[in-house]
Amino acid sequence: MGISIQEIAQRSDIKFGTSGLRGLVENLTDEVCFAYTKAFLLSQEGTFKKVTIGHDLRPSSPKITQACIAAIESQGLEAIYLGALPTPAIAYYCLDKKIPGIVVTGSHIPFDRNGIKFYRADGEISKADEESIMGSCVEIDGLNLSAALPELDKDAIELYKQRYIDFFGKRFLSGKTIAIYQHSSVARDFLDDLFQAMGAKTLLLGRSDEFVPIDTEAVRDEDIKQAKAWATQYDFDMLVSTDGDADRPLTLDENGEFLRGDILGILTAQYLHADNVVTPVSSNTAIELSNSFSSVTRTKIGSPYVIEAMYSIAAEDSAKLTVGYEANGGFLQGSSLNKDGVELGSLPTRDAILPMLSLIGLSIERKKPVSKLNAGLPSRFTHSDRIQNYALEKSSTLLKSLVNKPENLSHYLDVNLGEVITSDLTDGLRVTFENGDIVHLRPSGNAPELRCYAESDTAKNARNIVDSVLKCISSRQA
Repeated sequence: MGISIQEIAQRSDIKFGTSGLRGLVENLTDEVCFAYTKAFLLSQEGTFKKVTIGHDLRPSSPKITQACIAAIESQGLEAIYLGALPTPAIAYYCLDKKIPGIVVTGSHIPFDRNGIKFYRADGEISKADEESIMGSCVEIDGLNLSAALPELDKDAIELYKQRYIDFFGKRFLSGKTIAIYQHSSVARDFLDDLFQAMGAKTLLLGRSDEFVPIDTEAVRDEDIKQAKAWATQYDFDMLVSTDGDADRPLTLDENGEFLRGDILGILTAQYLHADNVVTPVSSNTAIELSNSFSSVTRTKIGSPYVIEAMYSIAAEDSAKLTVGYEANGGFLQGSSLNKDGVELGSLPTRDAILPMLSLIGLSIERKKPVSKLNAGLPSRFTHSDRIQNYALEKSSTLLKSLVNKPENLSHYLDVNLGEVITSDLTDGLRVTFENGDIVHLRPSGNAPELRCYAESDTAKNARNIVDSVLKCISSRQA
C-alpha cells in the first residue's frame, strides 16, 4: 500500500519553498528523499531511461544523493552521477541530453538544512509540477541504498564550461584579474578553471573546509569587511563568488563594494540587449525608471514564477530576447541570444556565470571600471536582511495585522516616511510611502525567516529602514 506525499510532508516538515524542497537535515531521511524523488519521476512525461543527479558541498548532501539514486534505480532507470557541481551546470546538461535531473542542495540556507531541486527535461519544474508531486501517492518498498556513489560522469561540467568559452571567446578576459572568494561554493574550482581558460589571471581567496551559507540577498557584514580588506591588499578588476550551489552570483567591484543582484540584473540585461525583462516584485524599481527595455514584468518571488512569465512572453514575442533575473542576482535566459554571429542557447534557470561575464563585458565595452557601471542608472538603492529562526506562523500573524492597515508599518520605523501611497500584496506586503521609499515584508519560502526589503534614494537610507524594521519587530516579538 502506498503513502501520500502530503502525509510525508506533514510528518517530516519537508516541503517545497520558493525553489525546491527544503528542510532540516535530520528530517531529510532516506525514506523522505526516496519518496519525493519517486513521486517526481512518476510525474514526468515522455520516455527516458536516464536521470542526472548531482549535489553541493554540504556534508549531508552525498547521503541524500544516495537515497535519491535508490529511487531512480527502483524505477528501472540509470542514474548519471555528476558529483559536486553547480546547479545550472546540471540543469544545462538536462536540457542538452533531454532527460530529467536532480540536484541535492540547500542553496544558501543554514548549515543544519538541505534540500532537493528537480528538473524536467526542458527545465525547472513549475509550481504546477510541485502540486502534482504533492498530490501523489508512492510505494516506498525497495529502498536499497548502495554502499558507494556511482562512478563520476565529467561531461556536464565540460559542457557548461564550453558554453561560455564558445560564446565569449578564449581571450575574453585577457588582461583581467578576477579574485574568487571560494569559501564552500560548489563552483569554486570551476570559476578558476573557466576564467583562466578565458585568459584571466585569478586570485583564489577564502577557501573553507566548512560549509559557509552565503546569502547573496543578505550578505554578511564579515564578508563585506573581508572583501574591502582584500581590495586593499590585492589589485583586481572584480571579486566574485556564489552561494552554495552556484546559481546566485556575488559580485564586488575593484574596491570591494558589493553590487546588489537587482542592479547586476539590469546591467546584464543591458549588455545582452534584452528586449523583455521579467523580475520579482522585490527588485529595484530602477529597472522601469531606466527605460532600457521594451517591457518589464513583475512576478512573485521564486524562479518558477519568473520562468513561467518568461515562457509566456517568449511565446508571444519569439523574435525578441526575453530574460529574467532575481534580486539575489540569479539570471535566467528565456530565449536564445545571438551576439556577433554566435548563439548562446537559452538556460531558463538561475545562473551565476552569465552575469559575471556580462559585467566584465560591459566594463570592456564602456571602457569603465566595474565601480562606474551603475552610474547611469536612476538613483534607487535596495537593501535586504532577515530575522532568522522566525517561525512561519509568526510571520503570517504579523502580515495579517498589517495587510488591512499597511500604515501600521510606520510603527516599526524610527523615521517618518510620510503617508502610505500604495500597497502591493503580490508576495507578502510591499508598501510605497509618500517620500518614495519602499518597505517589503515576507516570510522566506526556504527557511523559518522573516525577510525585509527596502528601497530608497540612498544606500544608507535603505539599510537604515531595514535595520529599523527588523530591530523593532525582533524587540516586540521577544
